[in-house]
Amino acid sequence: MARLWAFAMMGLARPHMAKVPDLAFWKLCGSGTGEGFTPKPNTRVYGMLCVWPDEETARRGLEQSRIFERYRNRASEAWTVYLAPVSTWGAWSGVAPFSVQEPGYHGPLAALTRASLRPSALLRFWQRVPDISRVIGTDSNVVFKIGIGEVPFLHQVTFSIWPNTSTMAAFARDKTGPHAKAIQAVRDGDWFREELYARFRILGDEGSWNGESPLKALPTT
Repeated sequence: MARLWAFAMMGLARPHMAKVPDLAFWKLCGSGTGEGFTPKPNTRVYGMLCVWPDEETARRGLEQSRIFERYRNRASEAWTVYLAPVSTWGAWSGVAPFSVQEPGYHGPLAALTRASLRPSALLRFWQRVPDISRVIGTDSNVVFKIGIGEVPFLHQVTFSIWPNTSTMAAFARDKTGPHAKAIQAVRDGDWFREELYARFRILGDEGSWNGESPLKALPTT
């Protein structure tokens, strides 16, 4: 029943989210199976992206707003990570949702990519995803990774956490790897109608993922 409720809330939660005080931007997302980077839905895992003015407001809003309480009461496990934007490019639903607070940051970071695919590029895009998923799944530098999305097949989001900028860049820019080849194909074929890339400093977290905090794997120095 909890899975059916969560699926239904992808639509039913929208009016409630729109009324949350100080919530400047939000998205409700489903996830894929495996590492999340597949078109097959995972009905056990759902994600929310929420943009607040600052961390204090975010923590207060998540604690006091009834809609988030309803999700926590239904969930068997919940994990929240607090982030501050350090770089951003592109748009999501026609707006730039993040305001950079700390440019030049080089410590542990989270990376978010979001793309709206052109229908004509769907098959070519998803043919490349298994190879990318396999590589990121075996990369020991990746602290956490998941693929989520607003609309199956068409609107895709990746979220990952890395110990530093250099390890993330090494994965993204490996010219012989499937990720770099996919990016080149995207550019050559104009596969995306809209795209967004953002990096964040990690402020902290609450809750757990598979029984513990993924941030435990980050370096302590």
